[in-house]
Amino acid sequence: MNITQFNAWLEAPNHTLIMGILNVTPDSFSDGGKFTDPNQAADRALEMMVEGADMIDIGGESTRPGAEPVSLDEELNRTIPVIGAIRNQSDCLISIDTYKSAVAKAALDAGADVVNDISGLTFDEDMATLVAERNVPVILMHIKGTPRDMQKDPHYHNLIDEIKSFFQEQVSVAKAAGVSPENIIVDPGIGFGKGLEDNFEIIRELGQIRAMGYPVLLGPSRKSFIGMTLDLPVEERLEGTLASITAGMMNGARIVRVHDVKATRRAVTITEKIMGLN
Repeated sequence: MNITQFNAWLEAPNHTLIMGILNVTPDSFSDGGKFTDPNQAADRALEMMVEGADMIDIGGESTRPGAEPVSLDEELNRTIPVIGAIRNQSDCLISIDTYKSAVAKAALDAGADVVNDISGLTFDEDMATLVAERNVPVILMHIKGTPRDMQKDPHYHNLIDEIKSFFQEQVSVAKAAGVSPENIIVDPGIGFGKGLEDNFEIIRELGQIRAMGYPVLLGPSRKSFIGMTLDLPVEERLEGTLASITAGMMNGARIVRVHDVKATRRAVTITEKIMGLN
């Protein structure tokens, strides 16, 4: 998929897209340190496209619970060469996973197509303006706190209502900056300032978020709510991930962000058959 095809999909998101995760970090919770060389990372991106990914999400700063922020220069040094290396070989859809507007700007200049902001435009006041000026799709994720402190006893009075309220506020911020509503995607933020049961409630009640009128991204891949429930390490969480994706799709998710692209493509194909979407 390229950006032209993605823009057409945004107008009618009636099937599910797969976002392949490419962390070019030394410390991400699942694949940290595996793809720090730009050419190696580009090879992995192209491999995921062959496996069935519709887009590649490149992140240069770990946002696992307790993660320390990295400098602007470090994040740029990790991500921009990778985007360039991919662009030299493919016109595939690339998302930059960052909350820093300077990184997003450099990534878009290097060939990225989409901005994936885990802060939902709350960490950098210039991000909304940048997205508007570039007229690019943006993913607004819900987070409670910051990666450093988000899992220190998160609590909600009404989880889904609070997530919806956050999206209403941040969509208003985006629109006020000039972001087109057609460019907005929302992500309820599985594992980002959520308790164990909160993650299951989000998947179960995802239809309420989809009813807000924006495509919904779901990112359960290998996360701790699966590991805690099944008492399994990161590398053994595939089945839990696929079950979460299937339930999420049936409740309204239209983009799924995953590490295991090949298995996810198979699960998505069967789930869409059950849903009557293909």
